[in-house]
Amino acid sequence: MSGLLGKKVGMTSIFNENGQNIPVTVIEVEPCVITQIKTEDSDGYNSVQIALDEKKEKNTSKALKGHFAKANTTPKKFVKEIRDFLPEGAKLGDTIKIEDVFEENTYVDVVGYSKGRGFTGVIKRHNFSGVGDATHGQKDRERAPGSIGQMSDPSRVFKGIKMAGRSGHERVKAKNLELVKIIPESNLMMVKGAVPGPKGKVVEIYNS
Repeated sequence: MSGLLGKKVGMTSIFNENGQNIPVTVIEVEPCVITQIKTEDSDGYNSVQIALDEKKEKNTSKALKGHFAKANTTPKKFVKEIRDFLPEGAKLGDTIKIEDVFEENTYVDVVGYSKGRGFTGVIKRHNFSGVGDATHGQKDRERAPGSIGQMSDPSRVFKGIKMAGRSGHERVKAKNLELVKIIPESNLMMVKGAVPGPKGKVVEIYNS
């Protein structure tokens, strides 16, 4: 499985060769630096560790400074290990570009974290419909969860009941998105459809 790290830029639409208007997500995929190579002989499996984005040295631990120094590169913010991916002839400190991994008119999987919604109620979080009309003694109950308790037996609330709480910011994978266009000179790729996460956040892109 081959892949790279990128940043979600936003959504737009383009016209294909048949004149159809296609909604696409633009992802900026800057060259990723190889910071570690694992092989089956030394580690029991093959993988490559890639890194993206500069990080201030004062915010980097000594251990990580030494790790990046081995690859002859500066400290990076985002690091990801991809198993069973080892470009031919790759060495520590080499960069992997978008055109080295992806091709147009293929399919990719994009992994990111969904937008965080904070503390939300049951209607937004679990798609509840509310208690109902403000009749028969109901007052200010349109967005309430309703009864959650039990009778005298077991006289407690079961674990796992759907209630209000923190919502969003969960790891989400969008599978089999068509890679419509690659612009190597701008380090941009366009995939058909939506990609999880807000603008500017880092996403993982893998060949399907």
